[in-house]
Amino acid sequence: MNLIKTKIKDLLILEPKVFTDGRGYFFESYNKKTLEPLIGTEYNFVQDNESKSSYGVIRGLHYQLAPYSQAKLVRVLEGRVYDVAVDLRKDSPTFGEWAGVELSGENKKQFLIPKGFAHGFSVLSETAVFTYKCDEYYHPEAEAGIIYNDPSIGIDWKITEENAKLSEKDKLLPELKNAKMNF
Repeated sequence: MNLIKTKIKDLLILEPKVFTDGRGYFFESYNKKTLEPLIGTEYNFVQDNESKSSYGVIRGLHYQLAPYSQAKLVRVLEGRVYDVAVDLRKDSPTFGEWAGVELSGENKKQFLIPKGFAHGFSVLSETAVFTYKCDEYYHPEAEAGIIYNDPSIGIDWKITEENAKLSEKDKLLPELKNAKMNF
């Protein structure tokens, strides 16, 4: 597995070794014994989630408050998304900054998002199937988020504003300056 560092400490892109031949392909998408020595951090993933979305859908920016904050290992099975994480760790020199990566069924890249980050993605293909591992269970009472188009963050979602499709809940999320955080 190839490790690619982003501009934000601990936010990592993982590129698996893919073996292809005339029958198709094979790759190991997750191996605890391989990942943890590579990144120097231990994760205990306890829940897998999957979603399917159409072009222009933006999901996020979401996170869970401590003590239920989640680290996530995300990837795309089919289609293409632009995946984004925003650093919400108050003592971090990159607080409020974001990094993004295109994930697709073709490139098989994964994004490792530690606790203390808001996460979201936009769908760039006709449809996309998105999956991710979490190291903490979902707790609705700890759910929090930031509005996707917060000008203080300035995320380029790679889709136009008129094509953006959001849930009613995500449209009501606060800006970073008014968001609940305890990281």
